[in-house]
Amino acid sequence: MNTAAAVITVSDKAACGQREDTSGPALCALLRAQGFQIVYTAIVPDEPEQIKGQLVHCADGRGIPLVLTTGGTGFSPRDVTPEATRAVVEREAPGIAEAMRAESMKITPRGCLSRGVAGIRGGSLIINLPGSEKAARENLLAVLPALQHGLDMLASAGSAGCGADLSPRPQAPSPDDWLKEAKRAPDAAKCGMYLFHNGVVRQTSRAEARLGRPSAAVRGLRLSCDQRRVDAAAAAARQLPGVYYVRVWINEGELAVGDDMMLVLVGGDIRPHVAAGLETLVERLKSQCVTETEIF
Repeated sequence: MNTAAAVITVSDKAACGQREDTSGPALCALLRAQGFQIVYTAIVPDEPEQIKGQLVHCADGRGIPLVLTTGGTGFSPRDVTPEATRAVVEREAPGIAEAMRAESMKITPRGCLSRGVAGIRGGSLIINLPGSEKAARENLLAVLPALQHGLDMLASAGSAGCGADLSPRPQAPSPDDWLKEAKRAPDAAKCGMYLFHNGVVRQTSRAEARLGRPSAAVRGLRLSCDQRRVDAAAAAARQLPGVYYVRVWINEGELAVGDDMMLVLVGGDIRPHVAAGLETLVERLKSQCVTETEIF
């Protein structure tokens, strides 16, 4: 994927150093785990002109496809992020904000109090997220599976149906590129080791490989994933002891023997932590997040 993204934190206290910004870094980590490249971050106070300036800079000045804000979406007189966003977008995307509020309402009745909006300026999609780290993550996870298709449509010259088959099937990302980006991440100085897992479709069936039961050779595999569970698994792995970087890619569709199924990268301080983190994440991905159907 490697789509460029920006994350802007809107907070008076964070801007003047009175409070640590945790929402912005959490969103960056979540996006990186899904293959986005964070190319710009900023912290600004709850001032409309400064918010608008950052949004215009990201959309017009840098042409960043996905721009997220966190903070300033509530009822306080200083919560002006939605107003600043509406002032710069050219077309609103109400379904995104509606989906996020609907998901929040499943968790707390206060979810309806978020005033965040989403809209399009040029080739950029701008989305307001709440200021709380937990709520910001929950809101982004609610819409993340649909965002790449929206960004693809935004970047296309013509129109595309939301039910269209997006082919050809995605190719596995470059491990070299991933590693280069990981070494530029904010926590890279804490990492002493990076480990990859590259799952590939094999000819030997699951029953024969794991249980020793003879069977016909596998011709292929149908693979699908629950993207929200994948996101949650990656985020959980990021919280494991000594783990500071996590990135996950899952292939989907009908795969042939030798095709890549998944690529997982975990970085951390020492080998035991990194190895344990990778093993835990891959096990959770395979047991809770993906569905595999062998083709004989």
